Amino acid sequence: MEGNMKLSVAEDAVEYHLFLLPEEPRDPEKHKEVLQKYIAAITTEYAPLLVSYIWQNQPFNLRYKPAKGSIPAHIVGVTKFGDNIEDEWFIVYLIKQITKKFPELVARIEDNDGEFLLIEAAEFLPKWLDPDNSTNRVFFHCGELCIIPAPRKAGEISWLPATPPTINQALSIITRHSEKILASESIQAAVNRRIQGYPEKIQTSLHRAHCFLPAAAVAVLKQRPQLVAAAVQAFYLRDPIDLRACRTFKVFLPETRVMTSVTFTKCLYAQLVQQRFVPDRRSGYSLPPPSHPQYRAHELGMKLAHGFEILCAKASPLPEFKKSLKTTTSLWNGFLDSLKQKDYFEGELEGSARYLQKLRSAENYFQQSVNEPENFLDITPGEEILTLLETMPSDLKEFKKEDANLPLEDDDRWLYLSPDQLDQILQEASGKDEPGLTPTPRGEEEQTYDLTKITDSVKAFVSKVSTHKGAELPREPSEAPITFDADSFLNYFDKILGPDSAESDSDDNDDLDEEDSECLDSDDNLDLGTQGSEVQASTKETLESIKSLMAQMDQELAQTSIGKSFTTWKQRENLTKEPSQTLGSESDNDEATADGPILEPVDIDLNLVSNILESYHSQAGLAGPASNLLQSMGVQLPDDTDHRCAST
Repeated sequence: MEGNMKLSVAEDAVEYHLFLLPEEPRDPEKHKEVLQKYIAAITTEYAPLLVSYIWQNQPFNLRYKPAKGSIPAHIVGVTKFGDNIEDEWFIVYLIKQITKKFPELVARIEDNDGEFLLIEAAEFLPKWLDPDNSTNRVFFHCGELCIIPAPRKAGEISWLPATPPTINQALSIITRHSEKILASESIQAAVNRRIQGYPEKIQTSLHRAHCFLPAAAVAVLKQRPQLVAAAVQAFYLRDPIDLRACRTFKVFLPETRVMTSVTFTKCLYAQLVQQRFVPDRRSGYSLPPPSHPQYRAHELGMKLAHGFEILCAKASPLPEFKKSLKTTTSLWNGFLDSLKQKDYFEGELEGSARYLQKLRSAENYFQQSVNEPENFLDITPGEEILTLLETMPSDLKEFKKEDANLPLEDDDRWLYLSPDQLDQILQEASGKDEPGLTPTPRGEEEQTYDLTKITDSVKAFVSKVSTHKGAELPREPSEAPITFDADSFLNYFDKILGPDSAESDSDDNDDLDEEDSECLDSDDNLDLGTQGSEVQASTKETLESIKSLMAQMDQELAQTSIGKSFTTWKQRENLTKEPSQTLGSESDNDEATADGPILEPVDIDLNLVSNILESYHSQAGLAGPASNLLQSMGVQLPDDTDHRCAST
């Protein structure tokens, strides 16, 4: 169905759609003109954030998309974010702000994983919502996340379709019932937690470092600092064919190198630093000894120069008509006027060096972000670099003067995390950084840790309903203790088996009865009053059969040594007695088993905790089943100090 708009997004890319809420029918050409005005308004409104933003692969961009079938004409954009997931979440922040600034626009956003906003809030979603029925249900409207619900029964709510809505149906629902489809506070909080800190977070995601670069590269980065991303990616994803161009450098000559300050994103800096690379001897790029105080600057500059050379080897300068096309449209003129009204140029005189630099940044932003089909041309980074070098001189003497007054580098200790810091980041990312869930100091933790957290959490987990799709984890085990209502349990059996069935019950089958009651409790809306005599007889026969099988299994297991692997209540009591009081315990046990094996009750809690701790100890401080299971339930075990001491 065309109206059921299922996005097909490329790998590591995010796709976003902006729809205009339906009003009176419009002429297609007039509708296109209205949407293009929104594109200009959006790009102008957020130009101060976007002009200087360093994107990993592709920038935020908007273009008009004509109507197709039942999908109305709208605004669309696609951005490949590559390895920097923060680009994707910055776009989520932008989309949220756009719908807040322009309430007549409704947005939906997906990536190659599908509805990644729902994935982020997976712990708080209603049970009916799954990937199969989430199409066209999740939107941003007025800066709020909206989820169009599904009716329990067809026709139960007149304005809700029984199947996933089409785009037109979804827009109509949002127009008329926006207050009824707001996502829950917990879902909103999960998404907002991921984008909190913007736009200030843009600056904290940057890293400034000194690089020993060729003068041509310094000149390019002064005009277009965002091109550092393309150079890093070219080096990071190089192949042997790319490196052929770096045997002899033709554009970025090593003898023209000067020290300069380069701004990276933290992702780009990590990619550049963590790769080991030895340059070809014929290239002319040599490195000082690793002990040299400026070794890191020389290494970074060498890697960046290789990236720039690879880009230029694949490109040629732009023709003149390509250079002028992007500033000859009425849309650009309107965009430029809007920038002047917002004081984008900060009072700089027209024609000054600072004014021209900001103008070039605005032109490039406009070219990459306002992608009208009639004037958009896909300019490669290599073409842009060669064009910049043709039109812009690189003054080596001036760059060397600036070398003496470079700003300080940023500390890169954020690259190296301790295990405790990693645990804290994971806790914050999962939303479990509330009091009581964060690790406490080791000495204090060892003395105050309560092992009942383990038993309570596992009991809560076991009591949850599971299906073929998986089991539900208890969200707050400490606030939902396990309880057993004996009266309700007996009432269930009285209604199913009749009052006479109580005489056939024995004390040896208490555990079985509890399991049966849990199974009955998990059935939704079980109407016991409608069960006929045949169903009651069948149920009684089934229960008796299960009890008989369980008794046989107990007798068979009693002949083996499997029971000795569990701690019983009697053994636990002996552990608390004086040695003199336990001398006759073994003979008493022998006499008790003379006529046949007697099943001693097992201490379930003690066995559970001891087995989990034994599994945790065998992990040797690494990730494993015990720690993973407990952490998913919000239980943080203290460090295994015994293992740490033994290893040292």
